[in-house]
Amino acid sequence: MFSGGRAMRRIAFIGAILEDPEGSQQEFNSVVSSFKSIVRSRSGSPFPEGVAVVSLVVMGEIDRINALTGRLGQIPNVQVSS
Repeated sequence: MFSGGRAMRRIAFIGAILEDPEGSQQEFNSVVSSFKSIVRSRSGSPFPEGVAVVSLVVMGEIDRINALTGRLGQIPNVQVSS
């Protein structure tokens, strides 16, 4: 946790499995882009089984991290863990 004179910030990992990448990738990318101020790293791996795994490293206030995780979890066919 970091404060630096501001509200407490955390570093967190968010993992997502896109069970239907073709159908959910555009919305997923849009949500991640809307939280670009806290996203520090992003890595994605497609699998031949028709799924994709995305890992995000984020740093921000816990409320913002939870908001991002919640928004991603609302996308159909996307499973999220943080």
